[in-house]
Formats: sequence, structure tokens, C-alpha cells
Amino acid sequence: MKFGPFIGALVFGFGLGVGGFYSFVTPTPTALAQTLTAEQRATLQAEYDQLQTEIAQWQKVLDETKAKKNTLTGDVTALNAQIAKAQKEIKQRSITISTLGSEITQKTATIKTLEQRLEAGQEALAKLMRQKNEAEQRPLAILALSADDLSSFFSDVQNIDTIDAELQNLFATLRGVKTETQKEKEALNDRKNAELDARHEVVVKQTQIKENQTEKQKLLDITKKEEGAYQQVLAERQRKAAEIYARLFPLRDTEAIKFGDAVAYANTAALKTGVRPVLILAILSQESGLGTNVGNCFVTNLSTGSGKGKKTGTPIAGVMKAPRDTVPFERITKALGKDWSSTPVSCPQSSGYGGAMGPTQFIPSTWELFAPRIERALGVPATNPWNAEHAIMATGLYLSDAGAGAQTYTAERNAACKYFSGSKCPASGWIANYANSVIAKANAYEKDIAALADL
Repeated sequence: MKFGPFIGALVFGFGLGVGGFYSFVTPTPTALAQTLTAEQRATLQAEYDQLQTEIAQWQKVLDETKAKKNTLTGDVTALNAQIAKAQKEIKQRSITISTLGSEITQKTATIKTLEQRLEAGQEALAKLMRQKNEAEQRPLAILALSADDLSSFFSDVQNIDTIDAELQNLFATLRGVKTETQKEKEALNDRKNAELDARHEVVVKQTQIKENQTEKQKLLDITKKEEGAYQQVLAERQRKAAEIYARLFPLRDTEAIKFGDAVAYANTAALKTGVRPVLILAILSQESGLGTNVGNCFVTNLSTGSGKGKKTGTPIAGVMKAPRDTVPFERITKALGKDWSSTPVSCPQSSGYGGAMGPTQFIPSTWELFAPRIERALGVPATNPWNAEHAIMATGLYLSDAGAGAQTYTAERNAACKYFSGSKCPASGWIANYANSVIAKANAYEKDIAALADL
């Protein structure tokens, strides 16, 4: 049997006798560091529940003021309700953060205890392995001759069997401790993500409160003057909303569309996938920006995947992976009546291949995998990677597969990194910066979409 690097890392001084090492690995009650007592937790939970009731009450006020929209009184009431609701939500998230902080402390202490048990068990295992090795290198004849009497000989033989049994028991125990440690680490990671989500919500709510308070003050100033001034505010809102709707939304490798149309497509994708429409739009906007900065290529040889720069004409190897992507690329362009040699795709970066198509920047083989799902979601007979509606639905489906449907800060950020690189976000670097930019754009689109309600 080969135990690999697991056994190679073990060290031990076996001074307890056979079976004595179990004091190192047997679970024992540990007084874990706790930042919150049971009474404190109960108090926080009661406060949390009360805040939830108050949030629901303010939401009811908001719902009731919808009928008074575009009236001075209604708008002030709505802003008051939004501010109060956000303030309660911040308090609620603060309770969540406190509770999570306590749980993180406990999980960290549990992991430390488990790691100590693993270390001690590994030391015990190493000692037993050495004892077993030494015993097996002494033939039974030598044991018999060296024994003082027959009873001692049988005792030595029995000790060898005992070591074998203890080894098997220790292996099983260590496997269990290792599994438990991994579960605790995963739970700790979940708590840390939840804390990040709660802190991000607090920042967002604080920004909302500040903006709403500014808007409220403007309206209160109007009440001191005349109602006519409020009509000017309404007219300005509608003008801005119309401007936002008509603003062009850039899409990589295809014509831009009106922002209002992009929002409609993103809302449809959101209904089908559970991904927030602002995140879908933010991803497409980010990809469009990359297209401007990075540039595009043409494929010149389907057999090799070689190509050239769209603007420079410089020969470039590895524009598209052949035949994985060149074959479906030819199928896709042919079905759409496009010339594959003059259809732009992404250029390869420092490593790997390029060949990604259209606004979504899907490689041809991946697009063909998603095509049936896009067709079902939109009720269309065929798909087109350069069609804005199809591209937006494709982005929503991909982000949903990447976990963005959870609609939390960490889930959306990780989904953005997966969209760009295929893996979760690292702590820092250009992949993490990509995701940070996406989240910032999504927050900005929230305001633009809210403004469209004034049309």
C-alpha cells in the first residue's frame, strides 16, 4: 500500500505505548472562543425580527405611494419611506455582520483544534509506521532466539499484530478528522462570503440614503416656493429618462442598440435565468470596452486556425483553435450567410487562443452548446451570436450557470470572473479588476434603469 505525501509528512515520538496515542486524536470537548453568548444571540435575533417588521411597514408605505407618483407630496413621502427602509436595512445587516463575526471566530477556533488533532495524529502514525517497519525486519526465528522464554516470544508476536490493528484504526480516525476539517473550512468560507455580502449591502444602502436625502431636500425647497417649480422637476426627469432610453448601448463586433431596448432584452433574460439585468448589461459593456482596447482579428486558415490583425493585417498564429472552434465557426457563419474570413473574432492574448464571437465573446464550440437553450428561452428557431437579443440571453444563461442567480455581491463577482477567465476571483490582479469594474457598472445601471420609470 502506498500512502504518498500524506505519510511522508508525518513525524512522531511514540512514548505512550501501543494504543496510548489515541489521546492525541480522540475528540474532546473544547471551550471555543465565542464573541456572542446565547443570551446575546437571542437579543440580536429579536432586534433583527423587529427590524424586519419595520422594513415591511416602510415597504407598504412605498407601495401605497405608487398611486401618488409624480405628485410633490407623493414623491416626498416615497423618499422618506426609502430613507427609513434603507436605514432599517443597514441596522439589520449590522446585526448579521455581528452574528457572522461570532460564527467566523468559532469556525476558526474549531479548525485550529482539528488541525492540532491532525498534526498529533500524524505524529502518532509516523511513530507506528516506524515501529511496524522495525518489527517486520526481525524474522520470527530471531525473535524466538532473542526471547527470554516462550511467553515473551508470543508477546512480541502479538505486539506486531496489535500495531497493525492500531494502524488501521488510526488511518480511519485521521480520515474522519481530515474530512471534518475540510467541511469546517468550507463552512468558514461561506460565512466569510456572507459577511462580505452584508458589508457590500451596507455600503450600497448608505449611498442610496445620501442620494435620496439630497433629492428630498430639493423637493422640500420647492414646497417653500410654488407647485409650478415641481412641474419643471417632472419635465426634467422625463427628459433625462428619454435621453437614457435613447442612449446607444455599445455591443462588441455588432451595431449598438438603444439602452432602453438593451434593458428590455436583459429583463427577459433575467426572468429566464434569475440573474439581475444590470449584471448582464455590465458584462456586455465590459466586453465592449475590451473590444475597443484589445482589437479584433480575422481567421485566414480554418485548418490551422491562423489569422491576421483586423486593422494591421499582421499574421497571427492561434487566432482560433482548430478544429474545435474552426469547424463550428464555419457552420455558424455559413448558416447566417456570413463570410468566415471577413467576420471579426477576438485576438489571442498572451497565452491560449482567441476566436470569441460577438457581444458575448463566446468561442464557437461554446456557442453551439448554448444555442439550444437560447432557442428555447426566446422561442426562436435558430440563434445568431451577433444578434443583440440572442447575445444578451446567452450572457444571462452563462452567468446563471456561474452562480450569479444568487444575486449576492460575492456570487456576482465570482460569476464575472468566471465569465472572463473560467475560474473564481483571485484576491487581486487584472481578473479581479475585471470583476470589480463589472460590479461598479452594474451599480451605475441601477440608477439608469430606475430613471426609465419616469417615461
